[in-house]
Amino acid sequence: MPQTVIKNIIFDIGNVLSDFRWRDCLKDKGFDDDMVERIGRASVDSPLWREFDRGEWSEEKLMRAFIANDPEIEKELHLAFDDIRGMVTLRDYAVSWVRGFKERGYKVWYLSNFALKAEQQCSDSLAFLPDMDGGILSYREHMVKPDPEIYRLLLNRYALKAGECVFIDDTAVNVEEAKRQGIHGIVFHSREQAEEELRALGVRI
Repeated sequence: MPQTVIKNIIFDIGNVLSDFRWRDCLKDKGFDDDMVERIGRASVDSPLWREFDRGEWSEEKLMRAFIANDPEIEKELHLAFDDIRGMVTLRDYAVSWVRGFKERGYKVWYLSNFALKAEQQCSDSLAFLPDMDGGILSYREHMVKPDPEIYRLLLNRYALKAGECVFIDDTAVNVEEAKRQGIHGIVFHSREQAEEELRALGVRI
């Protein structure tokens, strides 16, 4: 069997290169633990959040849907999501990690479920993007992981061979779909764990 030759590192963003810290962000706004979880059930932890990342709904439509999930907390939902600065923050190793792969000759890409509002209001969390070769933010394409089409779009747009790619994501179902598309996959738990699995694929760290 021919040896795997990885040429492309594909990163998810949230909870890999950046922290999606929605609970802490809501606590920063003064909500207690019970209200944080209640807001989460109406929004982040509901299927509606995929529509936030898909980018097809207006902010107004999405907020109406959140409120419909729990009409008693309309005021709290507005306070939570009218301004989401601080909800996504850069991990301290992200830029140097991406640059390290580039310096060793790898192409580096991103494939992330990410909303327009998050890109606009949490832009500091994306400081690594200028060092990457390209990629996909879900809201721009109106599709989200683990839709098989979003993986195929990345491969086709940049003329990548699936077998020469490894995808790193903190969500197992997203990695499983990448593998179904012929891409090597790593479920991210920590940088150290991911690097150990990358080494096993022959990636130079």
